[in-house]
Amino acid sequence: MPILAGVFRALRQHSRASPWTATRGWGLAGLLWLASLSAVAGAATRNQEIREYDLKAVFLFNFAQFVEWPPEAFLDSKAPLTIGILGDDPFGGSLDEVVANETAHDRTLSIRRYRTIEEAEACHILFISATEASRMESILAALAHRSILTVGDSKDFTAHAGMVGFEVVGHRLRLRINRAAVNAAHLTISSQLLRQAEVVNPPAARE
Repeated sequence: MPILAGVFRALRQHSRASPWTATRGWGLAGLLWLASLSAVAGAATRNQEIREYDLKAVFLFNFAQFVEWPPEAFLDSKAPLTIGILGDDPFGGSLDEVVANETAHDRTLSIRRYRTIEEAEACHILFISATEASRMESILAALAHRSILTVGDSKDFTAHAGMVGFEVVGHRLRLRINRAAVNAAHLTISSQLLRQAEVVNPPAARE
């Protein structure tokens, strides 16, 4: 894919690592820099849509590196770390390409796609598609206190107790993290990730 190749080249200019496995020291800052070069909220062309979700796919991969799950979140020591998509898949093949042959925390990465929240039993990162916006509160309520990192780009995602929200501000992609929701799920987020995001604690998550 031409756009993925462009991201590949940009990452290679800043790191000797695999194009998708950006180093812990600069990876997320580098991705935000790449996102700042893309007018993701500009005219709704097909190319801009692909660029936005290519970048979001790389962010999801990096979240797997910068978040720690409790041991009981996995069936056993060899179980994969699963990134799930609930609802319509906006990534196309980008997410599959990003995680192919990669690992996180010495675990293989797998991609699963779900139509209902009940299917997401062995999931660790769950991207909740904007197509599920009308059911967002019930979905997040069903996931309450489960060790699943919820990610979305629906409006006010973190205000509904979602954990990591993608938002477009001034034509640039930004991250928001609901720290209280993350803590309630017994997840640990690296300070490096927290430094690249706006950390919020909506009242609905303070219980």
